[in-house]
Amino acid sequence: METTQRMKITDVKIIPLRLVEEVGRIEPAWNKGGEMVFTRGGGSFTEVHTDEAIVGIGPGMDPSILSDVKEVLIGEDPFEVEKLSQRLKYYVPTLPYRGTAGADMAIWDIIGKASGQPLYRLWGGSKDRMKPYASMILLSTPEERAELAGSLKNEGWKAIKLRLHHETIAEDIRTVEMVREAVGDSMEIMVDANQAQSSGKWQPGVIWDFRRAVETALLLQELGVYWLEEPLSRFAFDDLARLNDSVSLPIAGGENNRGIHEFRMMLENNVYDLLQPESMVLDGITALRKVATLAEFYGKNLVPHHGGGDIGVIAHLHLVASWDHAPYLELLNDPPIGSYVHKFSIFNEPPIVKDGWMSLPDGPGLGVEIDPAFIEGR
Repeated sequence: METTQRMKITDVKIIPLRLVEEVGRIEPAWNKGGEMVFTRGGGSFTEVHTDEAIVGIGPGMDPSILSDVKEVLIGEDPFEVEKLSQRLKYYVPTLPYRGTAGADMAIWDIIGKASGQPLYRLWGGSKDRMKPYASMILLSTPEERAELAGSLKNEGWKAIKLRLHHETIAEDIRTVEMVREAVGDSMEIMVDANQAQSSGKWQPGVIWDFRRAVETALLLQELGVYWLEEPLSRFAFDDLARLNDSVSLPIAGGENNRGIHEFRMMLENNVYDLLQPESMVLDGITALRKVATLAEFYGKNLVPHHGGGDIGVIAHLHLVASWDHAPYLELLNDPPIGSYVHKFSIFNEPPIVKDGWMSLPDGPGLGVEIDPAFIEGR
């Protein structure tokens, strides 16, 4: 009996991206005094090569882990992704946003390409488009946020997420009130307090306590807000569960939590109504898919955190299209400087938001390729 020849991984590369343009810099709400640089191009992406000339792509990795990643993957069958995911987690240091998630996504891209199917179809999904919500970056004035929300409404966007941790509750609530006046009932409004890091010295700006979280949540639910995100430290499980039990407004979070055990604990204790795991923190979409299964078992919705801005967002687009309990896709979009189109410019045929929806790429795997004009040396 003949043995079927298995595909083998032959190489893993980190490919630099040519910096075409620096669009601008803005101060993100979650890092008071810091800055976030928006560019067209720059950074890097990951390639995983095979002996069948199929190449998968994923977000960039830190060069310091490349040799360890190669040692784990080269010579292995990419279809054994569960085994490879566990070995990467065990043998390679974990680096949120610069770790092995890039290799994990690239392996799934290979599986989709070899199967001739877009990933969302490979995973059994039936939705060929998703509603993204415009995830704001700035902590701005109520007037400015209302004006931008009105513009997004006119472009067809169906949901917006505001950053709220001004000096006073009154200013936070005024921001939501003015945005609601600008968009009416045509857009869902989500709110992010950005408090998950507040257990340590890293968290700058205003820090909420339980009293402020409860008072704010009660006011927000009167304004029809869709969810309140990260109102307390990510490890304040008891207080988060108490808050969740005290209000009807859904409490969301999880982007900074690592490991399936943390999500199981949060689900068992009803910490959140809606989970927001981040593949770039969980070391890939293999682990994120397990969190989604847990969430479904406990009857919770799931909207993953944004995935790093480019290739990771595309992976998340496929994921949410494959789940019935994922109502939205997070998309960082705070134009003009913080527009999602700058990150997506590296793709040959970038997906776009049209009339409030983003269509799924119909090519195999992730369904996107990097524009050669952005690749150094090609």
